[in-house]
Amino acid sequence: MHLARFPRRRYTAGPTPIEFLPRLTAELGGPQIFIKRDDLLGLTSGGNKTRKLEFLMADALAQGADTIITTGAVQSNHCRLTLAAAVKEGLRCRLLVEERVPRSYDPQASGNNFLFRLLGAESVTVVPAGTDLAAGMEQIAQDVTAEGGKPYIIAGGGSTALGALGYVACAEEILAQTFEQSLALDHVVCASGSGGTHAGLVAGFYGNQSSVPVTGISVRAEREPQEAKIHALATETSSLAGAHQSVPADQIKVEDGFVGPGYSLPTDEMVAAIQLFARTEGILLDPVYTGKTAAGLIALARAGAFGHDSNVLFVHTGGSPALYAYQGVVLDESSATS
Repeated sequence: MHLARFPRRRYTAGPTPIEFLPRLTAELGGPQIFIKRDDLLGLTSGGNKTRKLEFLMADALAQGADTIITTGAVQSNHCRLTLAAAVKEGLRCRLLVEERVPRSYDPQASGNNFLFRLLGAESVTVVPAGTDLAAGMEQIAQDVTAEGGKPYIIAGGGSTALGALGYVACAEEILAQTFEQSLALDHVVCASGSGGTHAGLVAGFYGNQSSVPVTGISVRAEREPQEAKIHALATETSSLAGAHQSVPADQIKVEDGFVGPGYSLPTDEMVAAIQLFARTEGILLDPVYTGKTAAGLIALARAGAFGHDSNVLFVHTGGSPALYAYQGVVLDESSATS
């Protein structure tokens, strides 16, 4: 794989840390839990979309864009970071927000909604669940063009093959770091949503002839369609990156038992996981992605899915600003089980 041939903006000064979590490990009784701190990536409050945006924004600038258009859910980390990248590059940004839960959008809400306003989104258009988001963004792009602007559309989550190169790069970064630390990884666990992070990691590890398996914890979709989506994107990403072999379907593993009643809807296990990470390691998770992913990690560890002495890396994809819109949920002691 040869990523240096792709234009790239740099929004983070260096590699994000890999840290051992001794108190969480002790609480679970093994395996050895490590964390990749992609919540510490650059741009406003960090998170995994920053890696994708390094490639996507470089492409937007190369095409002479002056307005970025993207989409996401009500408390979208992707919208926050895309808006932050646009601000960083001196571009305008328009957001198309999907109410995946009816009547859930509150323009005065805290969390990412507050940051949309603070960062100066040019517009926030709210649409109901099931809306054709691609068509909606295309209409916004036509409006920008009619006003004399040059639009650039970024898919939800930045989860295209170009965006997923950010997590091919992350896989290479992890391999370099674990070599320097003499850390033999046995498993990687990450969130699996729009798919760019999960697919990019799989493509990166496989393309670099690593045998490290990746399990994605679904935050929305059922296992079979999610695995098919991740496989298709990993294959496209691998090809774009110049790999000589396509990604086999058996490299894709999704656990879908932690979604609960639906995307962004709380579960007791998510609340317990957020509280456990905060109170053992001082690390903040979010209620939509990393909280449910950590719930999956904890459940798998307690069920013996990993060897007792194995080394498991949890990829922290960020999202903590959304916590502040869920205070009543994550501090509800009666709903948490740990």
